[in-house]
Amino acid sequence: MKAGEILRRLESKGITLKKMLDTALELYIGEDVERIREKLKPLMLHYLKDVNVQALFMAALLLEENFKVKGDPVNLVADELIGINIAEYIGGKIALFNFFYYDTKKPGILKELPPFLDDAVGGFIAGCMTKLFEPMNFDSAETPSGGR
Repeated sequence: MKAGEILRRLESKGITLKKMLDTALELYIGEDVERIREKLKPLMLHYLKDVNVQALFMAALLLEENFKVKGDPVNLVADELIGINIAEYIGGKIALFNFFYYDTKKPGILKELPPFLDDAVGGFIAGCMTKLFEPMNFDSAETPSGGR
């Protein structure tokens, strides 16, 4: 499946790349929001091509269509598991904290979505934001030494 195909399926539910970018940046604390948006967009497009991300999004889409629940019951955790898995797959364990931040605050499009899609999209955003800001290019001089 191509990135465009999963994006078309998400767009059919009102979830556009622009809305995901806007939602991601709604909780961003920092300067130069447009520069961050420019870096985040290709990162999101990259992960939308990933077969694992596509499979988890597809699971959320199919569950919304075929598994009816009223509201977002507290005993339903499968939706959280999809979001957590997307977040951690993209951004590692640190993304878990970002996921819960987005899941609790429900910025932008997240507050409008049904249970499986809000967590899948929230996990995707959390993973991408975490990946965007992960430390890169550390060399041995920058890492703390054990005995100091």
